[in-house]
Amino acid sequence: MHNTFQINFCLKGFTSILIGAYFFIVGYLIKTILDGFLIDDNPMGTLSPEIIEALIIALVLLVFLFSSLALFFGGKRSAKKFQHKLWNRETKVASRKYILYIIVIFTLLMLVLSAGLIDYLTPIFLFLYAVLLFLFKDKERKNLLILSGLSLLLAVMCMLIPAYWYSSLSILGIAHIAYGVVVK
Repeated sequence: MHNTFQINFCLKGFTSILIGAYFFIVGYLIKTILDGFLIDDNPMGTLSPEIIEALIIALVLLVFLFSSLALFFGGKRSAKKFQHKLWNRETKVASRKYILYIIVIFTLLMLVLSAGLIDYLTPIFLFLYAVLLFLFKDKERKNLLILSGLSLLLAVMCMLIPAYWYSSLSILGIAHIAYGVVVK
């Protein structure tokens, strides 16, 4: 018999590939927006910093929204496949923890942003993401520790080299895609 938590909140296969693609694409879009803002002849250069900031926050919110939807629909598909109820006691508790943790991540990132510590946004996000992955691993899914460890390593790299933020998000996206391809 399968653990319903493992079935309903599964970060493998197509779900992980989608989340990796979201990280990769949004990292690229943020880099393009920031690069365009610094170039004089680029239309992004005419926008105010507040608008650029709002665009980036909107992109980050979309990543979390789409990632959450990927987890939900992946869980729905798995629950149907194994003929389990999608919303049971275990998954409701896990959903509450997930939502609470996402709120904590956004609150901390917004505090860091409002303090003007822009160089620390990506390392703090990567560290908190590693903790999130660690919290949702169980004895059946020890391989999530690989993604969690990679995220911690990338957080340290971003802390030491702040300009490494784009590469770190790209590596995390590629790692998610590879994880989704390998772990089915």
